[in-house]
Amino acid sequence: MALPAAAAATTHSANPPRDAVVISAVQHDLQGRAVFSGRALNREWVDVTNTARREVNLSGWTLSDADGHSYTFLHYRLAGRATVRVHTGQGRDTSTDLYQDRRQSVWDHGADTATLRNDHGRYVDSASWGLHHRRDADDRHADDRHALGHRREADDRRVLGHRREADDRRVLGHRREADDRRALDYRRDADDRRGLGHRH
Repeated sequence: MALPAAAAATTHSANPPRDAVVISAVQHDLQGRAVFSGRALNREWVDVTNTARREVNLSGWTLSDADGHSYTFLHYRLAGRATVRVHTGQGRDTSTDLYQDRRQSVWDHGADTATLRNDHGRYVDSASWGLHHRRDADDRHADDRHALGHRREADDRRVLGHRREADDRRVLGHRREADDRRALDYRRDADDRRGLGHRH
């Protein structure tokens, strides 16, 4: 199937979810007055694919955009190695096509993010384009910088700990050396006193 340019530019989350369910394609290339026509709205869609062999119960799962518009899957099971296309407009649901029954476009042409969550509200997958794609990349870079900061802080603490440990060992060594010198001096004084007594 040939994907539109807008869908081809779509990016997905870096790590595949354990559910093996992903947003595999997005068609958001609608502009002008036609976006309000039923036929045009049904040319705006999101493909959700089950990459596993077993079917997945999508009942209660949601598909939402960056503005908070949300579609909930009702009583639907996605077969293994299968794809369901979620259209924006109105129509009759089948095993391969579902309809949000909306009267206007959902997925913004310039920039948007489609997010899939399971029935517990846990993030499963997302696809972004336009400015949202760049913003997601910036967020990932920020997370990387944050993680690097924590690693550096931990390294600094370890280095400081090693320095303190070394300082403690040096201090303890100096104390032991001083104690040994004092003990040796004491023994010498005692020996000298005993030797002087014997001479008397």
